[in-house]
Amino acid sequence: MTFFSTGRRVAPLAFLALATVAAPARAATPADPSGTYLTEDGRARVRLEKCGAANDRLCGYVVWLKVPLSDKGEPRVDFKNPDPKKQTRPSLGHQLIMGLKPNADAHYEGKIYNSEDGKSYDVTIWTDAPGELTVRGCLIAFLCKSQTWTKVTDLAPGQLAGPTNGPNGPHSDPEFVTASAPKPTAKTGAKSAPKPAAPEAPAPQ
Repeated sequence: MTFFSTGRRVAPLAFLALATVAAPARAATPADPSGTYLTEDGRARVRLEKCGAANDRLCGYVVWLKVPLSDKGEPRVDFKNPDPKKQTRPSLGHQLIMGLKPNADAHYEGKIYNSEDGKSYDVTIWTDAPGELTVRGCLIAFLCKSQTWTKVTDLAPGQLAGPTNGPNGPHSDPEFVTASAPKPTAKTGAKSAPKPAAPEAPAPQ
C-alpha cells in the first residue's frame, strides 16, 4: 500500500524537475560597466555606454589613441576593414563593441571589432572589481584571451568628449544603428507624409 502512495507523490515532483530543465535560462542583469577605460596595452581609450532601442545593450567606441597619426603624419584610418566603404573612416571615434547583450552569467556578450586586423571576434565583458573591466575575446571556442581594462576619469589630450554621434564625439556603426532600430508597427510606424494643400483660387479681379 505504501508503495503506491509514494509513487503518486513522486510523479508531480518528477514533472516539476523536467519542467525546470526544459525552461530556458534567463539573462541575469549584469553590473553596468558604463564609463571610459584604458586598454591593457595603453594604446587606446574606449568609452562604454548603454545603447539599442531598449537601452539594454552595451556599445563601445574608441575615444582616444596614443598614436593618432600614421607614419605619413595623417589621422589613422580603418584601412584593414573588409568593407571598402569603411576603409577611409577615422580610427578615432569608430564603434568597436557592437551592442552586447546580457547573458545568463550576468556578463555582456556579442561581437568586438579589431581594427588591427580588420576582423570581428566573439567577446564577453564583465566587471568584478571597481575600476576594472574584464574583456575576453575568442577567435574560436578554445582560443580565447582575457584582458583587463582600467577605468579612467581624466580627459587626455585629443580625447573625444562629446556625445555619441554629436560634435567632438564618436560615431555609431551604421549597420548597428539599422539593426537595433525598432521596427515600425501599425500603431508606432512612420506616419504618412501630409498631403499638399490644394492651391487657393485666384482672387476675383
